[in-house]
Amino acid sequence: MDELLREFLTETSESLDTVDLELVRFEQDPNNADILDKIFRLVHTVKGTCGFLGLPRLEALAHAAETLMSRFRAGSPVTGEAVTLILAVIDRIKDILAVLERDQNEPAGGDTDLIAPLERLAAQSVAPAARDPDERHNPPAPARGQVRSTAESGGEDHKPDAGVARQSIRVQVDTLERLMTIVSELVLTRNQLLDMARRLDAPEFHGPLQRLSSVTAELQDGVMKTRMQPIGVAWQKLPRIVRDLGSELGKDIALQTFGADTELDRQVLELIRDPLTHMVRNSADHGIETAAERRARGKPETGTIRLSAQHEGGHILIEIADDGRGLDTDRIKAKALAAGLVAPTDLEGMSEAQVHQFIFVPGFTTAERVTNISGRGVGMDVVKSNVEQIGGTVDVKSIPGAGTSFVLKIPLTLAIVAALIVECGGERFAIPQLAVLELVRANGGVEHRIERIQGAPVLRLRNRLLPLVHLGRLLGIAERSGTEKGDFIVVTQVGGQRFGIVVDGVFHTEEIVVKPLSRKLRHLSVFSGNTILGDGSVILILDPSGVAQGLGAASMRGQDVEPAAPEPGAGEEKSSFLVFRAGSQEPKAVPLSLVTRLEVVDGKTIEMANGRHLVQYRGRLMPLLRANERVAIRRDGRQPVLVFAEGGRAMGLVVDEIVDIVEDRAKIELSATTPGVLGSAVIDGRATEILDVSHFLPLAFEDWFRGRSEERQRRTPRVLLVDDSPFFREMLRAQLQAAGYSVALAAGGAEALALLAGETDFAVIISDIEMPAMSGLELAAAVRADERLCHIPLIALSSYVASASIEPVRAAGFAQFVAKFDRPGLIAAVNDATLSLQRAA
Repeated sequence: MDELLREFLTETSESLDTVDLELVRFEQDPNNADILDKIFRLVHTVKGTCGFLGLPRLEALAHAAETLMSRFRAGSPVTGEAVTLILAVIDRIKDILAVLERDQNEPAGGDTDLIAPLERLAAQSVAPAARDPDERHNPPAPARGQVRSTAESGGEDHKPDAGVARQSIRVQVDTLERLMTIVSELVLTRNQLLDMARRLDAPEFHGPLQRLSSVTAELQDGVMKTRMQPIGVAWQKLPRIVRDLGSELGKDIALQTFGADTELDRQVLELIRDPLTHMVRNSADHGIETAAERRARGKPETGTIRLSAQHEGGHILIEIADDGRGLDTDRIKAKALAAGLVAPTDLEGMSEAQVHQFIFVPGFTTAERVTNISGRGVGMDVVKSNVEQIGGTVDVKSIPGAGTSFVLKIPLTLAIVAALIVECGGERFAIPQLAVLELVRANGGVEHRIERIQGAPVLRLRNRLLPLVHLGRLLGIAERSGTEKGDFIVVTQVGGQRFGIVVDGVFHTEEIVVKPLSRKLRHLSVFSGNTILGDGSVILILDPSGVAQGLGAASMRGQDVEPAAPEPGAGEEKSSFLVFRAGSQEPKAVPLSLVTRLEVVDGKTIEMANGRHLVQYRGRLMPLLRANERVAIRRDGRQPVLVFAEGGRAMGLVVDEIVDIVEDRAKIELSATTPGVLGSAVIDGRATEILDVSHFLPLAFEDWFRGRSEERQRRTPRVLLVDDSPFFREMLRAQLQAAGYSVALAAGGAEALALLAGETDFAVIISDIEMPAMSGLELAAAVRADERLCHIPLIALSSYVASASIEPVRAAGFAQFVAKFDRPGLIAAVNDATLSLQRAA
């Protein structure tokens, strides 16, 4: 992309975000000349730059908006219709910029639907005092006490701004990330040297090491400052969102912000941007009443949402509060009971604060009907998961009729964190200091006494019972009978849940550099990463949220503690996904089980032949396909490639960036019509496109699914796959087709029987066990009872393959029992079943 165009896109996007914010302020304060001048200058700059770059469509839009703005500057009254129209222009400009960034050309088409009403309003606007709209070129002297803002390039007021502009530069985010990585390694080296100096007792090293430690701390602080951004960056679009929501809902809502200049790490800022939007939308929709309701309750007609941020130690406190109706505790109870989230006996003993925690359960909603704003039960669970993912907490307080307040407590940064080093079973572990409330030495006294409730250990701490997790027992590294022999308890809090972690010893706190877990350990939710200590030891970092899952249910009943809200779908299987970016910043994913290898090839080694991109890979030519048309294949530098291989052939799928490997529940929530995309699912708390691998394989080799010989093509065995999950049906179909089978699909037992009523030429039937309406066991019984079908082998699929569950499956008539995502096991089972059928024939 041309560098000048890149700069234009960057600066214009920043300007438009500011225009969004200022226009909403201007609508509320139309006589504020400073705001008006600021908006006019920004729009004028956009127009001028468009003309210079030869972007006529953008220039025409900006010119029409600027003309109307000039009428306002001349003294014409500002109307809501005019502001709404200008906001629509800003939205249109953003859409055009998105296409311009992708294609480096303006999209075809015109904008008369916006330009015509802009010109009409400009023609109707008449200045009361016939003020010259261009009087800024020959302005009168300001009256005493009046501050005038200079509109144009060369005024005295602009000299300081120009100086400030020259004092700042733009730096690529990747550069800052590399600097942070280098500083992290320096911190590790400093810790190692300090540890060596302590062990060797070498006084001559003390001075230089103190200087090194000081310089490292200053460098770390300096690099951290380059990563810091004001939280107001995440708030810029909220005034516009609240304004639009107010118009759509017929409510008068004012948004107040405080502490917008509070800074935090940009990585944390990006993770909380969506949660903040969710919470503000919920406050506008669920919290604030209509004007009529507020009048009836003696409230001002205008509802208020208050957004504030402030530093507190190494954390930031963010509060989203409204003066609306508050949470309806009785309604939440009724919904929780109806959804089966809690038993009536347990609900009776819950406090209001505990009941309010149900709003964070995925899928939970108290809305009467689904709208385009709310009612789907999506939002607050994402808030909680995103905040807890970065070691933060969410607290909710509500007063009926007075309003609701959400308080987020989040760390300033994630790269280098303070941690408490503990010991258990002879091994050391790190616990993030953010989650640690206090340390307690267990003893037989009254104050810190260990008790048991229904067999589960609890700690009596200041007349409050806290559930306990024995870390050694949880990890299986130690067998201890209790904590009376001088054990330590780390009192920890995750969200509203407080509990104790029992360890053998406590060492000290230390700044640690967080490193990602190995792929082999990512299925262990009790760990969040690893780090290197000063003595060179590699230790694991405990995830307090994962540790909390080891709490006994008995210790949570009827106590003065905050229980974790039940999580629907806890019994559903989790799958490993490879998450990547391709053509945009939105995440995309494929099941990790389908990917043979991850490669990074040198762009210079990519060749062209017959109009196709190829690379020499392991002695053979491997075709390269783009994940979508927006992905650019690099001709130099490092090019990430996902390799799919089968039967001696391989295909490479080109992506922009490999992000992570995530374990999550697999459920396609929105289907897609785009070729190559199965649909969308929530992966790691974000809406993610799931790619259809079976779409790309035949594009690399036309006969990928048709077998490797004419004889095999003539005798392609047919397989019936029965599964209620669209995601698994499509994924398993791709795997079976890749193995040379023809696959028919059924979404449940009843659909499978309807299909089998007319077709019986299946070599094998594969069925999920856990299905609604008709289970896999019931389907198997119906197949075995039908003389036409009883000869067809049956293979069972399940999320859990435990020894206790195998016998009922065998008794139902299934020949084999295979775990989902066991790709080699499934293919081997199908091969064995078809071979046995052929032998019998």
